[in-house]
Amino acid sequence: MSRNDEVAGLLEEFADRLEATGVEYKPTAYRRAAENVREHTAPIENLAGEGEDAVAEIDRVGDAIASKIVEYFETGEIEELEELRSELPADIEALTAVEGVGPKTVGSLYEALGITTLDELEEAAEAERIREVSGFGAKTEENILDNIPFAREARKRTRLGDARPVADAALAYLADLDAVAEAEVCGSIRRWKDTIGDVDLLVASDVREPIVEAFTDWPEADATIEAGTGKASVRASGTRVDLRIVDGEEFGAALQYFTGSRAHNVAVRNRAIDRDLKLNEYGLFDISDVADPDAADETDGQRVGERVAGATEDGVYEALDMEPVPPELREDNGEVAAAADGDLPDLVATDELRGDLHTHTDWSDGGFSIAEMIEAAAERSYDAHAVTDHAAGPGIFGNTGLDEAEIAEQAEAVAEAIDAVDGAVAAGDGDAAAADIEVLHGIEANIDAEGAITTDDETLADLDIVVASPHSALGQDSAAATERLIRAVEHPHVDVLGHPTGRIINSRPGIAPDVKAVVEAAAAAGTAIEVNANPARLDADGDMVRAAIDAGATIAVDTDAHSPRELDNARYGVHTARRGWAETADVLNARSPVVIRAFLDD
Repeated sequence: MSRNDEVAGLLEEFADRLEATGVEYKPTAYRRAAENVREHTAPIENLAGEGEDAVAEIDRVGDAIASKIVEYFETGEIEELEELRSELPADIEALTAVEGVGPKTVGSLYEALGITTLDELEEAAEAERIREVSGFGAKTEENILDNIPFAREARKRTRLGDARPVADAALAYLADLDAVAEAEVCGSIRRWKDTIGDVDLLVASDVREPIVEAFTDWPEADATIEAGTGKASVRASGTRVDLRIVDGEEFGAALQYFTGSRAHNVAVRNRAIDRDLKLNEYGLFDISDVADPDAADETDGQRVGERVAGATEDGVYEALDMEPVPPELREDNGEVAAAADGDLPDLVATDELRGDLHTHTDWSDGGFSIAEMIEAAAERSYDAHAVTDHAAGPGIFGNTGLDEAEIAEQAEAVAEAIDAVDGAVAAGDGDAAAADIEVLHGIEANIDAEGAITTDDETLADLDIVVASPHSALGQDSAAATERLIRAVEHPHVDVLGHPTGRIINSRPGIAPDVKAVVEAAAAAGTAIEVNANPARLDADGDMVRAAIDAGATIAVDTDAHSPRELDNARYGVHTARRGWAETADVLNARSPVVIRAFLDD
């Protein structure tokens, strides 16, 4: 995690604690500052070294917040934040992980009942003491109690989007070491699961101790958990990072073994056994002439027989008469048979995306202008970009959603932004690619609890694209959720079903519709199913993607970006789509602007 992320996290905690104590307005200022610090391209520690004025040049970072940031780098803490922690000694991160428990709730429950931990919250709910607190009731108490197990389980695993940057940084660090021949992530993070336990790293090298020593000296490591001869573990940004070092001739087999999943590995090992071969983390061995394959030899019981593969992962699969299986597919969901038959899908790749069909600007809850988002899309060589700010409706808080008149007004602003970008390019002040990008004006409309779209049909009909998403009533039962989403995808003006379940990973489970019924309805209606690439969502997930593809539905991999940097989250969406066996032809925004327009107009 960069220092920008670190400081942004502190500002967000500041906001939560201020809100918990009843302070108004300031929490919003701190959250906006946090967002812009996180997005800022310059390292915050460098700006802090230059003084408060340099930090205050960041948009929405005023003098007061700038002084606190400088204080943090000078002293290692923010005195006012420490005071807030003393006033409210609650684990606010853990407590607000319970759906329905926000900072104000934490403050109220601490003041009334002294609750500071999840265990204390659960105990109070079970004892029916929460319902006695002013402003609460039996229903609220029941909801809190119902949601505590989810929150507790969620804290055991890390979101992919939080862990992957740590893994990437560790991998880059190791790859630069002279003694490292090969390095790769493995485990669930290599399969791009939405949550992971630990970050697992595998290195091929002829030496051990120098790499272990360098790894435990990694500047981003907060602490060393353990260090052995060929293994080591550190903690970085709250995540455990495990390193294993193997010989080069074993690297491919070890990578296959430690990537998993367990079920996939069992299926592959059984295929090896059928061919008088033995597969383990050390290699693939011919045991046809071995009397007792499970007996130990003089070196290692796991290295019995003649090694026939192991240096490369592809070599292991090929020696088993299989196509190499992409990591995202290794869940024992038919991929072993498909690989044996030469029938694996040609999965979509991130660089095949040609645009983003769900983004936000400062017209709603984004932090950047229409022109800035268009330019950012052009910098990524996109051919198409959709402006889809929030429409007013259920689940959209404050005044961030646009009503029908504001949507019409924004259409003019989008046209003006396109002209401005084109003009800058013509004058030599902009990116020439920006003049070539197809800009679509749309909206992220809201699906109410019954499945109606809360923006009027006349307005929707005038837009280039309509993404319709559930933002409210996310606790309804499966039958109601199914009927709701089917009605939405069948709406004649809805082009894309956005983040279908409304889940927030590790925060709320969202709705649980009959996926097969929803995707079949979407396929029949010509409505795309979104894979929302926001790492906190990854919704639809891989299972829903595969169901959609099997039903003949189209997929849209969108970032839901609220800033230029979030456009880079596309990779999370693409790998989630790959987990659902998605090929390039399945993905709407991997097509040309002309073909995208044809889909939207159909």
